[in-house]
This record gives sequence, structure tokens and C-alpha cells, in this order.
Amino acid sequence: MAVNHLEVERKYDAEPDFAVPDLTGLPGVTGIGAPETHHLIATYFDTDDLRLAAHGITLRRRRGGEDAGWHLKIPAGPDSKNELRAPLGRAQIVPARLASLVAAYTRGGRLAPVATLETSRTVVRLLGENGGALAEIADDAVIGKVTDGAGDQRWREIEVELVDGGGDLLKAAGKRLIKAGARKAESSSKLGRVLNGAIERPVPAKPRGTAGDAVVGYIRGQIEVVLKYDPRARLAEDDAVHQMRVATRRIRSALQSYRAVLDRERTDPLRAELKWLADALGEVRDLEVLRMRFTGRLEEIGESTSQSWLAEIWRQETAAYRRLNVTLKQPRYFALLDALDALAADPPLTDRAGREAGKELPRLVTRAWKKLAKAYDEIDGADEPDIARHETRKAGKRARYAADLARPVLGKPAKKTSKRAKKVQEVLGGYQDGVIAMEHLKTALKRTSDASEIFILGVLYGIERSEAKATISTLAETWDNTSPPSF
Repeated sequence: MAVNHLEVERKYDAEPDFAVPDLTGLPGVTGIGAPETHHLIATYFDTDDLRLAAHGITLRRRRGGEDAGWHLKIPAGPDSKNELRAPLGRAQIVPARLASLVAAYTRGGRLAPVATLETSRTVVRLLGENGGALAEIADDAVIGKVTDGAGDQRWREIEVELVDGGGDLLKAAGKRLIKAGARKAESSSKLGRVLNGAIERPVPAKPRGTAGDAVVGYIRGQIEVVLKYDPRARLAEDDAVHQMRVATRRIRSALQSYRAVLDRERTDPLRAELKWLADALGEVRDLEVLRMRFTGRLEEIGESTSQSWLAEIWRQETAAYRRLNVTLKQPRYFALLDALDALAADPPLTDRAGREAGKELPRLVTRAWKKLAKAYDEIDGADEPDIARHETRKAGKRARYAADLARPVLGKPAKKTSKRAKKVQEVLGGYQDGVIAMEHLKTALKRTSDASEIFILGVLYGIERSEAKATISTLAETWDNTSPPSF
């Protein structure tokens, strides 16, 4: 089983004769541990076109040291990586769990050795008042070789990795190393250094301030969010499915609201596939929301959360996660990611895409808002008001996302429009969530014969019904206090 670990570190290059300075007196440091030496041999795996390395991801099998085994490192922010580990296993076979976590990048491509690094490491620990390690300083002499490449590369590198210390210690240690003659590392990873110019990273064209630039830039950012949360969703991390689903919906919404900027012949098929992915993510998310909602309700009324019907939601959610993991392994999903990459790299822009963003975007945001207003007006007199409200909620979300896309260009007016659309969306969303909750409670009621659970289900139904009515009663006032965009 993979083990998750957040790695926070900084790297520094040093000359062969560099002397590690005295590190006493750094923030919180009261002592220095005895030096330890290790001989490490790491084989790095990637696709033949280095897709993992292009995204700052490293996958290696390392022998030697205290953490021998497979290590997968995925960027998690400045100076930090999410590291997942697995036992050594077989030398040439990547553990299935780790391989699945990078499937959004490999997309069926074979993972094979691309480089080998041999490291002579000397480690000292910076200790705190209680004797525990605050950070580790690793002094590495590295020999790197590209698989099937000619010649070795040799360098010296100093790593400062936090254990229980804070950012102030990381910063202070770096300053002291630089003062002693070290310098910020040329690469954030040893693999990146040994591969050097072999890694191809796309370089976006310089923005020209057009509507097309704004739309494509936004879509690119949301694609990165999908990729960022893909491995986290596979691991069932908190809020990961939600964030991945929101990014998927934002892309789809942009393709609809800004279809005047992008050729619909290419984007309409993408919208259909994005809906398919959002629905797959939504199955998990909807159950997750129900579970958390009912758990909170039970705690509020002082009842036990050990209810058979609530346990059933847990089972359904677990099964939905399994289905989602199957979906995220399908060629259809990889084809969607390839199509999104192609869209970002070579966007199918229309003539209107070349217009000035500051003039074109207000028109498109206003059009999205008018559709929201039309949907709202259709609620009164609708044969099925709940369906009309749901359609209005979706229109509100599209208007909000359209305004969010325009915010970097239009600033405060777009921000205000987004907030106004969100208010309407939240009222309708609160009501819709209540309706869904009531439907689930009615279904659960039919499946149980336990008198105490029947009573609790009835109490919860009453709460949901009361809150849903109270929420929807505020809709008219919310809309009346919500003004249309003003650009």
C-alpha cells in the first residue's frame, strides 16, 4: 500500500570543496545530530517522451538509506511535494497503485527506466528542545546517467528538508548555506538536472490582450486543476473529487458561454465528454455531500450516527469511488485529456476571438446573465417549478463562471457579477439540496423497519422540508436585490 508524505525542502548547488557551515543558532535549533552516511542508488521511471518530468513529477525505485522503496513525488506547492511510497517490490515493475496515480499524465504510455542516480549522502539532523528533528540537511555527491545515454554527470547538492520545523527554519538555513558559498539549485529535482534539455515543456504564446487569450488562458488553468486533483481523487482525499468536478464544469461552461470565441465544431464534442466526466465525479460527490449532511444533522439533534441507512450511504459512496477509479483508467478519459491538451495548444479561435478582451468579454458575460434572468422569469407559471428552479440554478452557475473568467480583464465589475450570480445560485442550490435530501430520506424510510430509525428519519425529513421552504422563500427577495452586470 502506498504511504503518503508531504515533503517540504529546498535544494542548493555547491562546489566539491564546499564546507557545510555551522548550523547552530537557527530558529528553534538547540542541537545538531551526529552525521549519518548512506549510499543510494535510484532508478527513475517515465514515459519515453518524459511526460512526468515535464510536469515536475518524479517516480523512482531507490535502494539504500532509511526509506528504500518506490517514491512518487507530485508538486504540491512552493518548496513542497506530495510523496507517496511503496515497498521495493520488483525492480522493473512499477507498483500498480503508484502507476494509477500518474495515469492522467501517462495515458496508457509505458513507464520504463529513463535515468539512474547514484548518491553518496551525509545527513545531519537539526534538533529542537525536546530532541526531535526539526529538519534534515543532506550533503549529496551525485553521479547521474541517462538510460542508454553517453557519459556521467557529477555534481554536489545540499538539501534542506523540514521534519517538524517551520518555514522560518527552512529560510534561515538556506541563507546560511548561501552565505557559505552555496547557491540556489539549477533544478528542483535531481532527475530534472540529469535529463537537462530532454524535457519538453510547452511555452504558451505571449498574451495579446484579446478575447481569445482570456478564454484560452482560463481553460488552460482549469485543465491544470483537473490534472492536479486527479491523483487526489483516486486516493479519495478530502474535497478532491469536488475540486476536480468544479474544474471540469468550469471548462464546459466556458466552452458554452464563450462559444462565440471558439469554433463549436471542435468544442461541442468536448462539452459532451466533459459532461460525462462531471457525471462520473458527481456520483461520488453527491453521496459524499449526503453523508456529510446527514452526519451533521444527527449530531445537531444529539442522535447517534450509527444508523443503518447512513452506513448504506457510506457503502454506496465507497462503491462509487471504485467505479470512478475504473472510469479514470478508461481510454475515453485519456482521449478527453488529450483533446483538452490539443485545445489548449492549438485553440480553434473564431474571428471574434481576435477582438479586444475589454470590449468583447462584457458582451458575453452580459449574455450569460440575460439567460439567467430569462430562466428566473420562467419559474412562475412553469408546469414543474422544481425543474425550472434547477434550470435557473444551472444558468446562475454559468453566469458566475462566465464572470469569473472575465475577472482578470474586467476587474471589480466582473467580480460583482460573479458574487451576485453566486447568491442566486446558492439560494436555489440550498433548496435543491433539501429536495434531494428529502427524496433520499423517503427511500431510506421504505427500506427500514427499525422503529427508532423510522422516527429519526421522520425528524430529519421535517427539518429538511422546513429549511427548504425557508430557503426558497428568500429567492424573490434575493433576485430583487440582485442587479444585472454593469460594465
